Amino acid sequence: MLTLIAIILFVLWVVGFIGFHVLGGFIHILLVLAVILFLIRIIRGQNPFK
Repeated sequence: MLTLIAIILFVLWVVGFIGFHVLGGFIHILLVLAVILFLIRIIRGQNPFK
């Protein structure tokens, strides 16, 4: 029983590690894109919060 729980936790840990590693990169790309679009709006003289 304890071995089964350990195996399940290990599998969930591996899935979470791989999944969040990939999603972490995607979130950083979206963040950089948002900052670039924000700066473009400021440079064009538009209201960046509109």
